[in-house]
Amino acid sequence: MSVSYLGLTREAGETGVAQVGWQDWYRYFPWEDRRAGTPSVLDELIVPRLRAWCEGASDTAMRNRRGQRVAITFGLDGAAWNEDMVLQRYELLFEAGLVPEAGRRHAAGQAAALPGEPMRHDHRRILATGIARLRAKIKYRPVVFELMPAQFTLLQLQQAVEALAGRGLHKQNFRRLIEQQALVEETGEMATGTAGRPAKLFRFRRDVLLERAIAGSKLPVSRGL
Repeated sequence: MSVSYLGLTREAGETGVAQVGWQDWYRYFPWEDRRAGTPSVLDELIVPRLRAWCEGASDTAMRNRRGQRVAITFGLDGAAWNEDMVLQRYELLFEAGLVPEAGRRHAAGQAAALPGEPMRHDHRRILATGIARLRAKIKYRPVVFELMPAQFTLLQLQQAVEALAGRGLHKQNFRRLIEQQALVEETGEMATGTAGRPAKLFRFRRDVLLERAIAGSKLPVSRGL
């Protein structure tokens, strides 16, 4: 049995502890990062190998079931990509023998290595669960502000949400939604030391958690990605 806890904290400087550092979770799940569009690893490696796995089913019924699962999980054949299905995608790759961790259950050499750093035991599955939970939660709770500094620009806030969701967001829709929900307020200061026109600095209105029993920032997902 594994017991895991998910906590949010801002990145610190040097910790002074050997072998401790911040890691990009897309290092372990490169197919989950769609901020710049569909990752090449999906079209070039994952989808063809999953199609082959479907065709390798023992009978037509199983082949169809596998095909439906692949389409729904990876947003193929007209199905929409659901960023929350991180765990389902990893488990499907595991079942198909396409990740190194599956080597314990598959014959030697059957698990074809895909880009993405493997982890010991079931740790990558645990990480996938955490990512999925966080992606779902940012749609109805303002937890992203736990990762933001005391003052930030709206662009920095959008980039943080995009990094969590693995999706690009429409700039104007995102700002309109944040402002409509009164989640932030201007500080009266401007960002300095940045290229281009200085941007306004904002801060999170923590009182909003007291004003509303359920405070959320629905994720305005860009349909173009």
